[in-house]
Amino acid sequence: MPDPQPTSARFVTCLDAVLRQEGGFADNPLDPGGATNFGITRATLARWRRVSPWWKLPVAEVQSLARPEAASIYQALYWQRCNADALPAGLDLALFDFAVGSGPDRAIKALQREVGARPDGFIGPLTLGAVKARIGLAGVAGLITALCNGRLTFLQRLAISATFGTGWSRRVAEIRATALAMAGSSASSPAQKGPSSMNLSLLAGYKTYLVGAAMLITGIAELLGVSLPAFAGQSAGDLLMQGLAIIFLRQGITNTVAKS
Repeated sequence: MPDPQPTSARFVTCLDAVLRQEGGFADNPLDPGGATNFGITRATLARWRRVSPWWKLPVAEVQSLARPEAASIYQALYWQRCNADALPAGLDLALFDFAVGSGPDRAIKALQREVGARPDGFIGPLTLGAVKARIGLAGVAGLITALCNGRLTFLQRLAISATFGTGWSRRVAEIRATALAMAGSSASSPAQKGPSSMNLSLLAGYKTYLVGAAMLITGIAELLGVSLPAFAGQSAGDLLMQGLAIIFLRQGITNTVAKS
């Protein structure tokens, strides 16, 4: 069993929201996940405890799973896998719960597609730069809503949606509402966008593009031994990667503004 990791306050808050959805022990024969407790499946618990093959782990072990161990599993296999501490409040919960329900790889790739990043299943500097650029245009609320809508669309296409679809829809709606509240937004009263709002969005897009160019120039200067004060404290490599991410997202930024 892996050693426990330091726990952040944001993780604890998001875990509480996820566990309110998961509940306790269940062993529904129609659920492909089989026996679960705190939302942790038998196969996941076996992998965590290094039991192979997974079916050698007795169902009784799932039933007796305690919350502290479940929290460690969620933190290591889902929260940290999603690099959720690097995401804004609210978006961290939306992605975390998506990962719990459908797997981190699928959840991360869904987020990457939403922000125009390469869907490689890993959240690093390029994806974080893309997230920042998207939020600069649509706000955290817009990205949370898009991610949750995409998640629901995926769930509705599954063969077992006839059995579990109502519960899934309720869960996504509740997670979205909680995530928007954490982000300081309201699901019931979205801001109306008039002409002046669209002009501001266009300006924000060009400003983001210029920031990306400035990061590239500063990164190249750092490589050449010239220190510029604009982005002090960041390495040349980080500046180059983030600058490239923003510039390659310019087309995605333009499309987002056009849909506003």
